[in-house]
Amino acid sequence: MAKAVSNSSGFQLKPFTPEDDTNLRESLKRCSAATYESAAQFRKTGNTEHLPAVVLGIIERFVEPDLRAKLRDADDDLRIIEDLGIDSLTMMEIVILVEDVLQMSINNEELRHLRTVGDVKTFIECKVRGMPLPKPTKFLPIEQIASIMPIQPPFLFLGEASISANGANAKYKISGQEFFLQGHFKDNPVLPASIMLEALGQLGVLFLLEGQVGEAGKTVDPKMIFFTSCEGVRCHRVCRPGDVLSLSIKPKRLKLPLATFEGQIRVGQEKAAIAEEITLTFAYAEESAKPVETPILPAAAAAERVEKDGTQPKAVNA
Repeated sequence: MAKAVSNSSGFQLKPFTPEDDTNLRESLKRCSAATYESAAQFRKTGNTEHLPAVVLGIIERFVEPDLRAKLRDADDDLRIIEDLGIDSLTMMEIVILVEDVLQMSINNEELRHLRTVGDVKTFIECKVRGMPLPKPTKFLPIEQIASIMPIQPPFLFLGEASISANGANAKYKISGQEFFLQGHFKDNPVLPASIMLEALGQLGVLFLLEGQVGEAGKTVDPKMIFFTSCEGVRCHRVCRPGDVLSLSIKPKRLKLPLATFEGQIRVGQEKAAIAEEITLTFAYAEESAKPVETPILPAAAAAERVEKDGTQPKAVNA
């Protein structure tokens, strides 16, 4: 009998028999042909590059037809419940099919923190490779962002945001009421390229404040984050009122006192701007100064002080 072998990804490859192929086709009969092809290639080779197509294809099978176009845009920030309308019962159906197709086992408790399509893809790849599961993505509404950020409206250009160990994403809708649009340009409001770069920098600030940065137990001081430099900035699209900017940044280098990110902005599937490097300088918050303790005066010294200046010493640390 043929034995399972490990491939370069650490996945235990089992022989993919004609019977396995028949069962796979049956399991994926309501999915696209591309989903089957990717699943078959993964089962034969263990190449994890096929996993995203398998996961997206299975999710698409359970999504309402009018929402499937969102999945085809391959936006990892899509929320499973809010954007795709997948409830907990449907999620269990997806998990059962994934287990069957990829020949793996998933603990229900592990599903609790999966909020986005990107979470699901990362989770599946980690499970297949036998890698530690990443910390769940953190979602921040605008109210929470405003409470965290040192930058405040009307100069805050982040709406809802999500932060993971691998980077951060955010949305910002150009309302047309931004104060600078009154003069940029006359009768032709266009979002300045400098504001797009500012928005990416702000997302970097949010990542430093809410992401896992630096040594355990240390936090970044929000008053000590400043813009340092940017490289390789290019704009590809004019952005106007009504456009929704999708911002994303990924850390390239994080070493005190500098944090360097790569960033991009999209409007739908159109690339609006990219920055190969955005560098911020930061510092950790200093430990709270310990209260200075005034020593208790010995009784004799206290009595002598009363005799000299007529004042009664105050009790300290009584």
